[in-house]
Amino acid sequence: MTCPICKQRKAKRFCPAKAETICSVCCGTEREVTVDCPSECPHLITSRQYDQERREIDWSKIPFADTKIPSSFVAAHQQLVAALSFVVCTYAHANRPLVDSDGRAALEALAESYRTLASGIYYERPPASLLQKGLFATLKTGIEDYKKAEGQRVGMTTVRDSDIRDTLILLAQLGATHANGRPNGRAFLDFLRSQFPPERFAKPASNLIVMP
Repeated sequence: MTCPICKQRKAKRFCPAKAETICSVCCGTEREVTVDCPSECPHLITSRQYDQERREIDWSKIPFADTKIPSSFVAAHQQLVAALSFVVCTYAHANRPLVDSDGRAALEALAESYRTLASGIYYERPPASLLQKGLFATLKTGIEDYKKAEGQRVGMTTVRDSDIRDTLILLAQLGATHANGRPNGRAFLDFLRSQFPPERFAKPASNLIVMP
């Protein structure tokens, strides 16, 4: 059987995206480029592990390279990090076309908006893409919902704008360090989703806030 993509090489590897067998070369070159690979594809999972293990990160090219978020921040703000991560995951789950570059664009734009608060002015510049703009708006709503939920739980809101800013920067940086650069790549989005039990995405979420 000839590979249906290149129509030259012998087809030996089953492609769940195409529901047919393709050659290993096309699997490697067209994966998350012209082929919209499902997250559970074993070849995709293996390739991501291989890429991540051998990747060297150039921090000068990471968004907000002048800001390093320490592990102590993550430990102290686990609920906030989890809440905003879950917002991204649920939006991606409901909007299949969303890819890593879209997620990063929305996170970086909102993080930049919160950075302007340090000067006492909130300046907002949403992304142009409809998908990115949708995630941008959903994250804003998620932040407000988190504040309300926290206020109801402890009687007051303790999360600061600087905490939100640093959480958004952290997620934007994770987006840069986990994305594989492929046009239709979702390595970062799948990484975020792996932090939650699969059943959390089995049905539409009515509450985007992760609280104990």
